[in-house]
Amino acid sequence: MRYRTRVTAPAAALIGTAAALTVGGTAQATEKDQGTPGPETLGDPVFPSLGNDGYRVAAYHLDLAYDATTRLVDATATLRIRTTQPLTRLSLDALGLDIRSVRVAGRPAAFEQADEKLRITPARPLPARARVTICVEYGADPRRALAHTAWVVTPDGFAICPQPNSAHTVFPCNDHPSDKADFTFRVTVPAGLRGVANGLATGTETLGDGRTAYTYRSREPMATELVQITVGDYVVKDRQGPNGLPLRDVVPAARAAALEPALALTPGLVGWLEQRLGAFPFETYGLLPCNSDDPAAFDFTGLETQTLTLYKPNFLLQEEKKIGSHMMHELVHSWFGNLVIPATWADLWLNEGHADFYGLLYRYERGWTDSLGYSAFEDRMKYTYGLGDQWRHDSGPVAAPNAVNLFDSQRYTGGVLVLYALRQLVGEDVFHAVERCFLDRHRNSSATTQDYIAVASEVSGQDLSGFLRDWLYGTKTPRMPGHPDWTVTPVSSSLAPRRRTGGYHDNSATL
Repeated sequence: MRYRTRVTAPAAALIGTAAALTVGGTAQATEKDQGTPGPETLGDPVFPSLGNDGYRVAAYHLDLAYDATTRLVDATATLRIRTTQPLTRLSLDALGLDIRSVRVAGRPAAFEQADEKLRITPARPLPARARVTICVEYGADPRRALAHTAWVVTPDGFAICPQPNSAHTVFPCNDHPSDKADFTFRVTVPAGLRGVANGLATGTETLGDGRTAYTYRSREPMATELVQITVGDYVVKDRQGPNGLPLRDVVPAARAAALEPALALTPGLVGWLEQRLGAFPFETYGLLPCNSDDPAAFDFTGLETQTLTLYKPNFLLQEEKKIGSHMMHELVHSWFGNLVIPATWADLWLNEGHADFYGLLYRYERGWTDSLGYSAFEDRMKYTYGLGDQWRHDSGPVAAPNAVNLFDSQRYTGGVLVLYALRQLVGEDVFHAVERCFLDRHRNSSATTQDYIAVASEVSGQDLSGFLRDWLYGTKTPRMPGHPDWTVTPVSSSLAPRRRTGGYHDNSATL
């Protein structure tokens, strides 16, 4: 897996500028070593064409202006990168964007769009370990039909849902979770609308033509798939969370009162989870009930865009026992999935298994029956254990997905079963110590399944690599510690992996 040293750039260094090439302590490339085109992949096992090598992104500044009349977006993406090798050409992921110009180190650069790549040839080769600013001016139509898209069109604007591989339909980027970066945003909207993005607001500017520009900054680095930008007729509702945490909800103005009972649940959810995983890891948290009732607007109930979770609004209009478990699921992603991002998409179970694990614990602790009629964690795990071989047959091992079955139940409840087996083996106290250590060791970075196995072995004082690899990669379900009587149902080739009709993201047991 690839790890990088985080380089933090002040927002002022990115806004409205295309700074010249800086080479810190490194000689310029010689005529003998002019470099090569950077690889157009990071070798992800699930999405092999996603991401680009030869550089890492330190920071993005995204400047988007929405026109309510044409419903189009005019944008500039400014990237601060650091090369890892000499480059004659580099690429960004980009799909469905109308690229107008590209500048590298302040100079116009040649470019071409091919498939889902934006290939950029700078005016002169880039040496290794160079800090370079890239500025891309482009337009976008959120309504454009694409093979896949992050745009969620609403009657009054848009929101975005980039996971897993669609951030580059909104802005050109190195669209892979392993390449976290700092983000700043400027969202310009016409009168009557509000623009919102991840992190905290840093300013509001009233422009001469009646438009308003809202600026935001994410305090911690973020993966491209966790970006949120939304425009609409919203009100921002602030409230206090545990230990002084500022909570910020972005709510459709016409639904603010109806959604308030669900929004008011967040402080209690945060408090419960902080007791188990430690202090909330970001500067703020809140919900964004997207202003759309279209069931086809996006194929999930909630999405953990960093500091601002996107929801279908009608889901949040239900009573607490219908929504509290899944609200916990999405909140858990602030730790597992946002603070610590999976290094590849094959490691998705680290996100979804943990989110369902704590979401189910929260449900059963309150005596709420789940969708299958179970009201005890152990009973649900026994049922899931019986499906173990079938799910491995239909959806592959827990930590070995492909692009088709990535969001099957195996990554959700199947991941819960792995964590339950680990807790059964090492005991509750050691299990919680493993969780805390893993989060602390890999905070603000990416981690692999092997990283989790290594932490579990270290903290428990025993080599758990064989045990966990059997659970995570085996084609047969191992025996469950402490439950020798549990049995696995024989595989039937006629059965299909359990999928909900609401969308491929909605296989969470917390729904």
